[in-house]
Amino acid sequence: MKILPSFFTLDFFLLCISSFLFFSSFNMIIPELPAYLSSLGGEEYKGLIISLFTLSAGLSRPFSGKLADTIGRKPVMVFGATVCFVSGLLYPILSFVGGFLFLRFLHGFSTGFTPTGISAYVADIIPFQKRGEALGLQSLFGSLGMAAGPAIGGWIATIWPIEILFYCSAFTSILSILIIIRLKETLVNQVKITPGLFKLKKGEIIEKRVILPSTVLLLCVFSFGTVLTIIPDFSSHLGIQNKGLFFAVFTISSLGIRLLAGKVSDRFGRIPVLRVASLLMVLAMISIAFSNSKTLFMTSGVLFGSAVGMYSPTVTAWVVDLSLDNFRGRALATMYIALEAGIGIGAIVSGFLFANQPENFNLVFLTAAGFAFIAFILLLFSRKNGNLRLLIH
Repeated sequence: MKILPSFFTLDFFLLCISSFLFFSSFNMIIPELPAYLSSLGGEEYKGLIISLFTLSAGLSRPFSGKLADTIGRKPVMVFGATVCFVSGLLYPILSFVGGFLFLRFLHGFSTGFTPTGISAYVADIIPFQKRGEALGLQSLFGSLGMAAGPAIGGWIATIWPIEILFYCSAFTSILSILIIIRLKETLVNQVKITPGLFKLKKGEIIEKRVILPSTVLLLCVFSFGTVLTIIPDFSSHLGIQNKGLFFAVFTISSLGIRLLAGKVSDRFGRIPVLRVASLLMVLAMISIAFSNSKTLFMTSGVLFGSAVGMYSPTVTAWVVDLSLDNFRGRALATMYIALEAGIGIGAIVSGFLFANQPENFNLVFLTAAGFAFIAFILLLFSRKNGNLRLLIH
C-alpha cells in the first residue's frame, strides 16, 4: 500500500520546503509594513506597499521566463530568493520613505523570478499523468508559507523591534537558498548568462500557446483582487471586528481542496475542473454580494477558497501541458503576468466602483461574478480535454 505519491522524491520534497520558506520570508513582514511606513512619515503612501511590489514582479516575468529556459531553473530560483535576503537586510538601513519605497519595488523582483523557476522545475521532474497532483501539493506548501508568514511575523513583532523581523525574513530566505543549491539542475541545455539574454524580442514576452488558460486565470483572479481590496471594509460593514477572519476561512478552504483538484484534473482533464472552479467563483461572489450575516459571509469564504484551490494548480498544470519543453519558463511567466494583471485590474476596478460608498458593495461583487462567468463561458466552448497539447496550435 502506497502512503506517498510516486513523485514524492527527495528533490520534490526539498523544493516544497524551499517554496514554503520563500513565501514565508516576504509575507512575514507584510502585516507590519503599513505601521512601519507611517512611523517613517509616509502614511499617505500606504497604497504603494503592495502595488510597487506587484509592479516589479510583473515587469520581471518575461525576463525570468527567458532565463529559466536558457541559464537554468536553479539560477532563477536562487536569484529571487537572494533578492528577498538582500531586501530584508536593507529595510533597517534605508529607514526613510524614499528608501522604503525603493525596497518595496526591489523586493517584488523576488516573486517575479522564484515562482517561475519553481513551477518549471516541478514540471521537469514530474510525469505528465501526475502533473496536476504534484503542482497541487507544491502550491499547498507555498500557500502554507503565505499563511504562516504573517502569523509568525506578527508574533515576532510583539516581542522584538521590527528590525529583528526584517532580519528574520532575510534568514528565512537564506534557508530557502541553501535548499535550492542542493537540488540538481533539470534544464538539459544550459547556456552561460550574457547581456544579450536581457534583450527581449516581441515573441519572447508572451507565449501564444498558453493565451487561453492565462486569460481564464486573469478573469478568475479579478475576484481575488476585489476581495483583497474590498473585504476589509465589507467586514466592518457587517460588524465583524476581525477583518482577517474571511481571509483565514478562504485560505484554509483553498488548502483542503488543492490536492484533490490537481488529482482530478490529471484524470478527467483541466477544463472540466476549471469549469467547476469558475462556477464556484461566480457563486462565491454572488453570495458575498448578498451576505447580511456573519454565517453567510463565512460560507461565501469557503466557496471562494474552494474556487481558488481548484483553479490555482489546475491552470498551472494546463499551461505546462500546452507549453513546449524549450519554452516552459516563458509559458509560466505568461501565466504569472496574467495572474498579476487580473489581481491588479480587479483591485483598481473594485476600488473605483466602491468609491467608499456602502451602497456600492453589491455592484462591486456582482461585477467580479460577471468576470468569472465570462471565464466559464470561454471554458464551456473549449475542448473537454485540457491535457491535449493540440488544443492550441
